[in-house]
Amino acid sequence: NIKMEMFDDFKRMNKRQVYYQVLNFGMIIASALMIWKGMMVATGSESPIVVVLSGSMEPAFYRGDLLFLGNDRSDPIRAGEIVVFKIEGRDIPIVHRVIKVHETHEGKIKFLTKGDNNEVDDRGLYKPGQLWVEKHHVVGRARGFVPYVGMVTIIMNDYPKLKAFNSVILNLLILLIFVLRQ
Repeated sequence: NIKMEMFDDFKRMNKRQVYYQVLNFGMIIASALMIWKGMMVATGSESPIVVVLSGSMEPAFYRGDLLFLGNDRSDPIRAGEIVVFKIEGRDIPIVHRVIKVHETHEGKIKFLTKGDNNEVDDRGLYKPGQLWVEKHHVVGRARGFVPYVGMVTIIMNDYPKLKAFNSVILNLLILLIFVLRQ
């Protein structure tokens, strides 16, 4: 019966109120996108925030830690730095430490990575025939982190039904807020 009351309130809104609510929602979405784009410009990274998805970097980072990335392309990558990189053919970026830097005869910089908690380097993760990561693979370098905040993202990906349920609940809350604001 509460559901019907919500829709009755929504139906009683005049066109101006509906437009106002839609405009407010649009402004919230646009603001979030502008903040994200601003962070991309400020950090120089296509993805300024990432979640650690595995335990391969323990004890430096644990599963669920939220990493803040920067990517100053003029600053050379050094052994010991933690980088986030993408390999062709893989959708999910990898967070690992640079263990070796190699300069080719042409002056091109390449590097080898490894998870702190892994026994061997990452050559088995690279695409077949690839022995080194190059600078264009790098999404960013770890500049800071917040422990375990990203667990929400991991839980949502591990349990898709929970993700759908939360989506329904969130939409109902948004609708309730719109109706109660009147």
